[in-house]
Amino acid sequence: MDNNLSVVLHAQGDLRLEERPIPEPGPNDVLLQMHSVGICGSDVHYWQHGRIGDFVVKQPMVLGHEAAGRVVKVGSAVRHLSVGDRVAVEPGVPREMDEFFKSGRYNLSPTIFFCATPPDDGNLCRYYKHSANFCYKLPDHVTFEEGALIEPLSVGIHACRRAGVTLGTTVLVCGSGPIGLVCLLVAKAMGASLVAITDLSSERLKMAEQLGADFALMVKREDSAQEVAGRVAGVLGSQPHVTIECTGAESSVQTAIYVTRSGGVVVLVGLGAEMASVPLVNAAVREVDIRGVFRYCNTWPMAIAMLASGKVNVKPLVTHRFPLEEAGQAFETTRLGHGVKVMLKCDKNDQEP
Repeated sequence: MDNNLSVVLHAQGDLRLEERPIPEPGPNDVLLQMHSVGICGSDVHYWQHGRIGDFVVKQPMVLGHEAAGRVVKVGSAVRHLSVGDRVAVEPGVPREMDEFFKSGRYNLSPTIFFCATPPDDGNLCRYYKHSANFCYKLPDHVTFEEGALIEPLSVGIHACRRAGVTLGTTVLVCGSGPIGLVCLLVAKAMGASLVAITDLSSERLKMAEQLGADFALMVKREDSAQEVAGRVAGVLGSQPHVTIECTGAESSVQTAIYVTRSGGVVVLVGLGAEMASVPLVNAAVREVDIRGVFRYCNTWPMAIAMLASGKVNVKPLVTHRFPLEEAGQAFETTRLGHGVKVMLKCDKNDQEP
């Protein structure tokens, strides 16, 4: 094995490429040679601000949590994976069998390990060790990049499940960034009859239309929430059953509540300010349910099935690729909002998708 070049955040604004020791897998772990790792908005946020909410970078941390790689070493107790297997990595691994684990909602466990969330290291490196139970074998015709994109795709699956999207549901997605786009893809795959999507950027809306949005609405910062809600209901022909809010912007959350039909569901995926002014009484008297989303749970098998069957195509989301050595440029590209998904290629000898 060669070196273990890693992308390490030391403190706010201090991102470095450095050599780290190659880890030794424990009995229930596998050692992976990383292949493709996507850059997420949260990686950039930690780099720029040194924290997200209560999660504060206090010591050097390897970034990256949207990942796929190849098994190069297998722990003594692992039976379902072998050297050479190509796998997608689920970055959240529960540390204890608490009530959330037992009820199948392990994403809510307060002690969960999660890649690139302080103080836990991520997998933007050449070699990475992970719990074998949270590595999922990829079918031969599913690429490493598709495997890495299962992480954002999982947010879409979890959001659509929480919203109850099913055959015939009409949906509004607020925000056409990577997460808004995967919510669009999943809603369509789960049978939504019409999906409208909003954004400030015409470029992003163009991509949404290419990915199957029925209506793409350009909004402006100065638009009032009720005005946008009226436009959305106008193009859909009626108020949507479900609104999936992916921006975290206060005005967009307001729009989500106003636009959703009585008895419907608003799912909050995007994270904004801790406090927000929203029309709660409007939601209450119309029995509009407001549901939170925190990451995902039990989504990797469904995501792999969606990709393997061709029900969902995430390939167009990858707009930029950089070798691991050019991580600085890759992060800058993401920070500037260029393209949709920036992918880092961690295997020097295989830079293919």
